[in-house]
Amino acid sequence: MTTPRFPQQRPSHTIPTEMGANLTQSLIDAQDHPFVLIDEEYRLVAANLAYRRVYGLDEHADVVGRHCYEVSHRLDRPCHLNGEDCPHRQVFATGETHEVLHTHYDARGQAEQVRIRGHAIRGIDGQLWLGESIERLATPEAHGCEGRMIGFSPRYLRMLQQLGQSAASQAGVLLQGESGVGKELAARFIHHRSPRAEGPLVTVDCTTLNGNLFEAELFGHERGAFTGSVGRRPGLFEQADKGTLFLDEVGELPLELQAKLLRVLETGEFRRVGGRNLLHADVRVVAATNRDLRQRVDEGSFREDLYYRLACIVVSLPALRERREDIPALADALLNQLCREHGRPCYMTREAVDCLICYDFPGNIRELKNVLQRAVALSPDGVIDAGQIDLDVSRERRAVSEAPSAEGSRGAPLQRVESRYIAELLAHHDGHRRRVAEALGVSERTLYRKLRRYGLG
Repeated sequence: MTTPRFPQQRPSHTIPTEMGANLTQSLIDAQDHPFVLIDEEYRLVAANLAYRRVYGLDEHADVVGRHCYEVSHRLDRPCHLNGEDCPHRQVFATGETHEVLHTHYDARGQAEQVRIRGHAIRGIDGQLWLGESIERLATPEAHGCEGRMIGFSPRYLRMLQQLGQSAASQAGVLLQGESGVGKELAARFIHHRSPRAEGPLVTVDCTTLNGNLFEAELFGHERGAFTGSVGRRPGLFEQADKGTLFLDEVGELPLELQAKLLRVLETGEFRRVGGRNLLHADVRVVAATNRDLRQRVDEGSFREDLYYRLACIVVSLPALRERREDIPALADALLNQLCREHGRPCYMTREAVDCLICYDFPGNIRELKNVLQRAVALSPDGVIDAGQIDLDVSRERRAVSEAPSAEGSRGAPLQRVESRYIAELLAHHDGHRRRVAEALGVSERTLYRKLRRYGLG
């Protein structure tokens, strides 16, 4: 492969060859994130201490000559040959900085989301390298599935990138998505990666607020302000000072209360109920809704000025059926959490996982947890097979029960969903069977049997 030539005005980092390997190593060790230099043949030229620690390499081990995709991707070929956007390929082709989201595997073999920034780095002798900075996006904030973001599908990673970009801003964020997709977890993700991470994160459930409670809950009250107010109480807005206020299901807020919310969001000023002093709080707002607020504005049930105040940045969270590739990892994390709670080990068979992948989950992650919770309770020996995956409330089962069918078997509706899903994957991957098998988490031989069964071969 011939090293491409680039226009002289195109900026690139330069490392003089006379500096020597020791100084080059010192320079990359100064990077906070894992950082590597990679040559044209995907071989590691140098790796900093952070990279070695994350990917299980001994501090003094010789990593020079190993392929980057072997160490961090656990692959036997470059990632672009697996259909991924490859910064190596882009930087060596254009000489320009390229940023992507990828899935890497750490020292424990755990998959994690990372943001990679690839830079063109050139020596005085004309030698070109890829300088790759790796930022780990979703390290757990707590034990178990409840405290961390889980997913590796392209759509999920795009959403995660939007959340990360939103975190750095002070603008209001509106999270849109169906019930159960994890909007509160996304709000926590934004808060913990924002400049306000050291401040409080306060959640307001807008479905519980009415005219009588709104001002007392949000702004607090003084002693004797109303019957039963025996002492001074700061409101949720005041409690969120220097932090983040999360307005959950803001679309449920009654119209008459929206003007009061808008006023305090615009000025940051408020009075406690029964109080005279004007108070101020510095609050960043993240709101969430399962409604189409733009449509509600058109219908007159949501204030347009409040909508624009909340929706400076809009992030849509995909439904679980839109990222089926993530279901096995989510199910595994949820099952581990449930096993700890029940004090006994459980595991799922391949057939049980297939049932989950083929199901639409109208209740999303919340429904997935409910299904697994029931399966753990009903499994006598800790082995969860397709029989314990009770999907009686599914749309497919209801549709079949309401329409005459000669099939009558439990598996029939799931097979139809699986057939449709495989057909969609085939179209998405241009008929590439290996990629479809990888997306399904099955071998190519198993995929071939399914293709013959459904007449898709």
